[in-house]
Amino acid sequence: METVTGGQLVAESLIKRDVKYIFTLSGGHITPIYQYIENSAVKLFDTRHEQAAVFMAEAWGKLTRNPGVAMVTAGPGFTNSLTGIASAFFSNTPLVLIAGCVGLDHKEKLDLQDMRQEPVIAPMVKKTLVCHKAGRVPEFIDIAFRTACSGRPGPVYLEFPVDVLNASVSQSSLSEMETHVTSHPVDLEKAEQILDRIQKAEKPVVIAGTGVWQSKAEKDLIEFIEHTGMPVFTSLSGRGTIPDSHPLCFEGALAIRPGGGFSAYMQTDLVIVLGTRIGLYYMFGNIFNREAGMIQVDIQPEEIGRNRSVDLPVVSDVGALLRQCNTIIREKGMGQRLKTRFAPWISTLEIADQQGKTMATNDWQSDNVPIHPMRLAKEINAFMDRDDDIVVADGGDTATWMGMTRTIRRPGHYLDYGIYGSLAVGLPYANAAKLLYPEKRVCLITGDGSVGFNFMEFETALRKKLPIVVVICNDLGWGMIRHSQEIRMGHAVREGTHIGRVDYHKMVEALGGKGFFVEKPEEIRPALEEAFSSGITTCINVMADPTTISPASMALANVGAYMA
Repeated sequence: METVTGGQLVAESLIKRDVKYIFTLSGGHITPIYQYIENSAVKLFDTRHEQAAVFMAEAWGKLTRNPGVAMVTAGPGFTNSLTGIASAFFSNTPLVLIAGCVGLDHKEKLDLQDMRQEPVIAPMVKKTLVCHKAGRVPEFIDIAFRTACSGRPGPVYLEFPVDVLNASVSQSSLSEMETHVTSHPVDLEKAEQILDRIQKAEKPVVIAGTGVWQSKAEKDLIEFIEHTGMPVFTSLSGRGTIPDSHPLCFEGALAIRPGGGFSAYMQTDLVIVLGTRIGLYYMFGNIFNREAGMIQVDIQPEEIGRNRSVDLPVVSDVGALLRQCNTIIREKGMGQRLKTRFAPWISTLEIADQQGKTMATNDWQSDNVPIHPMRLAKEINAFMDRDDDIVVADGGDTATWMGMTRTIRRPGHYLDYGIYGSLAVGLPYANAAKLLYPEKRVCLITGDGSVGFNFMEFETALRKKLPIVVVICNDLGWGMIRHSQEIRMGHAVREGTHIGRVDYHKMVEALGGKGFFVEKPEEIRPALEEAFSSGITTCINVMADPTTISPASMALANVGAYMA
């Protein structure tokens, strides 16, 4: 009678699902899976830290809209992965984390790396699964992938005790388990009501978020906006679902971004939120005109109404709803009438947009030394001007400056840490992007604090031949915390906010990469040109003005005031 092991069944199930990469760091409790993945169609991508492995899987899920897969060993391997899982949960990213653990026969015996893992991770994932029988491995793999993708996407935790992985089971006793679920629920009645509200509005605003990207609704969003003539702002993974260059797109939804966002939110009489959450980014709903009507569309019912009363709640897949709205508009011939109606509102926002950008021009064009971070962001934005260029942003203030500046032409081509706000995503995200798109230019801009968390992922990039370009906005420390303390307390606590000059570029050179040291604004572009032409992983260490305070630092100072 032919038998297979649990570890072999894990490997075979992943191969059947056409998983391309497993992001991982090896360990004894997952070796029974490794031995069957080796030399298969699935490639093990080994990082230098489990956190980096999970961040890479998160980036893969964000970029592909299919589950990224990470695999870690028991105990410390598991706990090292938790930050990445929390980030994926907040970003609604499909991800499957596979972890080994101590064998069932050795529980509570003080075996190596023994701990109760499932209760720890349960609040951070859509579902936890612990497989106790080798014969059920294919079923559990199937459940994990279905859950990660269905409804609102998110991470799923799948645990295998090592003795289950080593256990044998009869091949003939197994059942094929592989189900791919697609669901696009739409509320037809609410689609009619949305259009009725739009026809009564004078100054509507659309905010398109991650739900647009995850539901693959980029074309539907553009058609909806062009049919109605309404202005649209984009947020999180929704950035680029309608290009920033589109005449009806007013770029990023964050009010701190130079442009017309703040003016739009204060004047609007109807806010249409498509697949994004009303949280800190919108001052918990307080940034919108108090008299404005609110329409919120989300696939997760309990998300609707967070922080702000919603007049028209719509539980629906965003893409399906947009397609239904577009059908109704075409059938009723509403398009031209709506576009004419909102033309004055668009003109008002165009003026506000220009005024907002004019206020930021001095910073974008600053010739100051040390370099103004906004000038650095502007130089990167101008250089990364191809439609398929990918920019990754990491760091507190640094990600803020880039988010205030980046022009996004295509969806899935800008990555940052989103609302969870975890530093250290930069190098793993950039490596994942370059792995997925080897033909595209990938540039990471990161702070000097954040780059230290996963610095050895430079070595991973070099070892795996991933020629990313990393620009460090070096303000000598933890700038966002330093500035928020100065605002809050009148001074910064040196311990914990000051790092000082570190020659990160020389460290990368020591690993085998290329390094540049930049002190003047006019040196930035030549460094970028040489870095990308080199074809090797490169670090550009840019000395930035440590005194410049970002809007995010000001906001953080207020966070510190919550308990006052």
